[in-house]
Amino acid sequence: MTIVVHHLENSRSQRVLWLLEELGLPYEVQRYARDAATMLAPPALRRVHPLGKSPVIQDGDTVVAETGSIVEYLVDRADGRLGAPAHRDSALRYRYFLHYAEGSLMPPLLVKLVLSRVPLMGKPAMKRIQPMIDVHLDYVETELAARPYFAGDQFTAADVMMSFPLEAARSRAGLDASRPATIAWLDTIHARPAYQAALARGGPYAYA
Repeated sequence: MTIVVHHLENSRSQRVLWLLEELGLPYEVQRYARDAATMLAPPALRRVHPLGKSPVIQDGDTVVAETGSIVEYLVDRADGRLGAPAHRDSALRYRYFLHYAEGSLMPPLLVKLVLSRVPLMGKPAMKRIQPMIDVHLDYVETELAARPYFAGDQFTAADVMMSFPLEAARSRAGLDASRPATIAWLDTIHARPAYQAALARGGPYAYA
């Protein structure tokens, strides 16, 4: 059965397309454009899920929302491919980074984005949030300096989850060549054929 991805341009849902390409699962893209004035998702997404957010997937009668939940669902549907490695330490890192991406790393990045759109008061507040982001970026750099991928020596779905916050950090939160291991990791994942195929399917994406 073909999976339908309700995909919002320039959003977290690009990761879902990428993972589907990596897993070789058949899918269709239902693409949504952001409101030009507010940059928010269109009301049409509420017909798919009450929160009106993307990503959401439909697999037959099953509807799954939230990127992390979708990633776990798709890995399971693909019989565990790109899931937790067999080695215990690698498996723990896999599960940690699968949740760290949205649970710890993404919130300060989102706060900075919101503050950047607040006239006058936003800039002083942004100066206070950047040191918090730098702590995360330094931590990620240390991890990637120790191993090529987040779980270990092999590419996994944890790398897919970590892609969007680090792409966003490079775009607007100070991730640059001063953290070479992280930049090298981004270059490596962007070169993957499945990543490029997902870009072609997903439409506009400002962070690649």
